[in-house]
Amino acid sequence: MRVPLSWLREYVDLPAGETGRDVAARLVRAGLEVETVEQLGADLKGPLVVGEVLSIEELSGFKKPIRHCFVNVGAANGTGEPQEIVCGATNFAVGDKVVVVLPGAVLPGPFPIAARQTYGHTSAGMICSARELGMGDDHNGIIVLEPHHEPGTDAIELLQLVDEVLDIAVTPDRGYCLSMRGVAREAAAAYGLPLADPALLDVPPANSYGYLVKVADPAGCDRFVARTVTGVDPSAQSPIWLQRRLQKSGIRPISLTVDITNYVMLEVGQPLHAYDRNRVDGPIQVRRAAAGETLITLDGVKRKLSTEDLLICDNSGPIGLAGVMGGATTEILEPVVDPETGQVTGSTDVIIEAAHFEPVAIARSAKRHKLPSEASKRFERGVDPEAARAAAQRAVDLLVLIAGGTAEAGVTDIAAPHPLRTIAIDADLPDRVAGTGYGRETVTRRLQEIGCTVVGTDILEVTPPTWRPDLTDPYDLAEEVIRLEGYDNVPARMPTVPPGRGLTEAQRFHRRAGVALAGAGFVEVNNYPFVGEAALDALGLEPDDDRRRTVKLVNPLNDEEPGLRTTLLPGLLGAVRRNLGRGNTDLAVFETGTVFLPKAELKVAPRLPVDRRPSDAELAELDAALPDQPRRIAVALAGERLPSGWWGKGAQAGWADAVEAARTVARAANVELTVRQAQRAPWHPGRCAELLVGDRVVGHAGELHPRVTKALHLPERTAAMEIDVDLLFAGGGQRVSGPAVSSYPVATQDVALIVDAAVPAAEVEAALRDGAGALLEAIRLFDVFTGEQAGEGKKSLAYSLRFRAGDRTLTADEASAARANAVAVAGERTGAVLRGV
Repeated sequence: MRVPLSWLREYVDLPAGETGRDVAARLVRAGLEVETVEQLGADLKGPLVVGEVLSIEELSGFKKPIRHCFVNVGAANGTGEPQEIVCGATNFAVGDKVVVVLPGAVLPGPFPIAARQTYGHTSAGMICSARELGMGDDHNGIIVLEPHHEPGTDAIELLQLVDEVLDIAVTPDRGYCLSMRGVAREAAAAYGLPLADPALLDVPPANSYGYLVKVADPAGCDRFVARTVTGVDPSAQSPIWLQRRLQKSGIRPISLTVDITNYVMLEVGQPLHAYDRNRVDGPIQVRRAAAGETLITLDGVKRKLSTEDLLICDNSGPIGLAGVMGGATTEILEPVVDPETGQVTGSTDVIIEAAHFEPVAIARSAKRHKLPSEASKRFERGVDPEAARAAAQRAVDLLVLIAGGTAEAGVTDIAAPHPLRTIAIDADLPDRVAGTGYGRETVTRRLQEIGCTVVGTDILEVTPPTWRPDLTDPYDLAEEVIRLEGYDNVPARMPTVPPGRGLTEAQRFHRRAGVALAGAGFVEVNNYPFVGEAALDALGLEPDDDRRRTVKLVNPLNDEEPGLRTTLLPGLLGAVRRNLGRGNTDLAVFETGTVFLPKAELKVAPRLPVDRRPSDAELAELDAALPDQPRRIAVALAGERLPSGWWGKGAQAGWADAVEAARTVARAANVELTVRQAQRAPWHPGRCAELLVGDRVVGHAGELHPRVTKALHLPERTAAMEIDVDLLFAGGGQRVSGPAVSSYPVATQDVALIVDAAVPAAEVEAALRDGAGALLEAIRLFDVFTGEQAGEGKKSLAYSLRFRAGDRTLTADEASAARANAVAVAGERTGAVLRGV
């Protein structure tokens, strides 16, 4: 919202010496975001005066029109003689009043003006266009003023060329500040001055002979005011003061009627629309669009309407997209001059619409049609429904005053009942929130300054004004008091922090797991938790896979990723792909984060109160509406795990590295992880490991399926692992303690067993571990062999067993006995036999 300081002073009697920066500082202190203060005319220097064109000589022989003019500038040139000026514009005639800059002046740029010889004549000055004066981008012709201005009049003051404009970034909850009325109210409160409210007008009551309006959707339009003005002079132009205020506010002047509706919108905050009454067919109707309807809007685009769009219609069909843009069939016609008679034709009878529309409907229509407008920007933030009558009256008054129209006595005002909202607030709540003492009188005064009605003593009954729909609970009111009193006046006090109980076991585990993976050469990454169907398709998930059932966001950051992730792999593999694209070929990354699993029964989350701590029942209801959010750890590897160099050839990353990463995480949790073969997308069916704690599956690891690596543009043999941390701890993750160190020597025994090829090595290892007993310190699989020597359908598994006692040196017989017992148990459970026996 651009706010000219000269316009603001019309509603608030600011101190004479206050500059735009001073006002901006006060408004910022009150909570508004003033981005810049633009100095208009800062480098402008006169003389810049009104001139009357006395004669025009058309010069020929040049590539463009050139005119040699004599202009009466009064006594501004010091001689009273006509000023000789050469000009290339053709939109003025003898007798017109124009803006003339004389030698010695400086135009914005800066652009100094001096007399010079051009086109065979002396040009002592310039006849100016709007762009040359910094009034706008219009450079089609020079400015032609109204005929009553006297030659020699100072044009700097006449055109209001020197001013300061505050550019305010209005936040969504402060829609009332998209008007001079709203900003003036904030300035009045900031300075402690009275406000001259432009909406305080005498408005005639509604009657039965106003223009007929039918509202078929009162939920979408709860207020519709219509007024009619007849006999408008189509040749009437917007006066300079009106054009300049629009230009300073960033709106281009178009025609008188349109300029007036834009002016009132900026002044009061109520968007208006003007219809040519002679082009409206029958009563005005407000309804939703029917399937297949279309509308040509004022920008000349034919738009296919949605059944959710709110329309303004007549008997012919849609004539406007409510709250967004009007239709071309009923627009105000620009005045046209008959070249023979000089008669001006255009719209003479005007219907003024001032309505209040439901914000969400307008926001969705503007977004749906990619048609943001000044009107929709205000409606979607909330417009004062009680300002419609005053805004319509203000537009009628200006049309009568400037265009010579006649206001019809008929007043249409269709209003749905608006129950008053009353908020009970403890008088000392702002004191408690800010930690200071404002007192009841200050709280009451500040709330009244923003337009609230306040009654009561210890407990205040506050009725917010209709232009503040954002005030809904006591803490909103407390915030208003605090911001108006100044955030800089809130004392800085360190809160008393109760002694903490340290990290939870789960938090300590997350840190241990991250440190362990980092120590193993992995780099941690963080990805957005959003996923789309394309990413799930690339992983090769079946249509009925549970991971395809995602929680959808109502307003996603990216329409292609509307869901919350059910697995960490899409984001992690995307990070691998981005790094590969930037030349990082050897990668080992990991991520820790939550996934979001929708519950079988979807519930609507309750709106929790902010004036007290929610009850346990309310929190339980909130938790029941939220998706399950288990925490997971995932890794991805590509390229070389061990680098090549002068020392020899490196090792390519593969499924074994992904499985080892899972074991690293399990060791951090101090749980025993069992690994067995499985099949699960997106892993290769022959290189996929299922990770178990006891009988519970906690994750998967292995190499990705070739189709997945191709779809994601990843190297072959890319490996990944994902493990559910909550399931890992469900079996009772144990505290990690340092291992007992024995000073006695170790006894190593190797054993090679022949088993069926389908028997998992993890089952054989578990059997050996159980059979070896307490003397077994460690076991390691160091060789897997298949072939003729092992037998058809068989494989050989070779393990190294380390035995040690904590209180003595083991004898060879004790170690051999433990080995033999381990082999016997493995034989009973898995059918294993010693190789070579």
